[in-house]
Amino acid sequence: MVNSNKLKGRIVELGLTQRDIAKALNIALPTASQKINNVRTMDINEAFIIAEVLKIPDDDFREYFFKD
Repeated sequence: MVNSNKLKGRIVELGLTQRDIAKALNIALPTASQKINNVRTMDINEAFIIAEVLKIPDDDFREYFFKD
């Protein structure tokens, strides 16, 4: 389960939108939103792409993509 609040905060922090995430993943905006909000499962490759777009350091990857 991803940490939706951290992801959304990081998106805003960088001046990006969920549309930017959707483009990076080559998926529709509603699908990206559902993945960010834990409605749909995000696979590890998608998480890596988002981490790259959001410039999330490797040390912080778990905080964003493996919420307990």
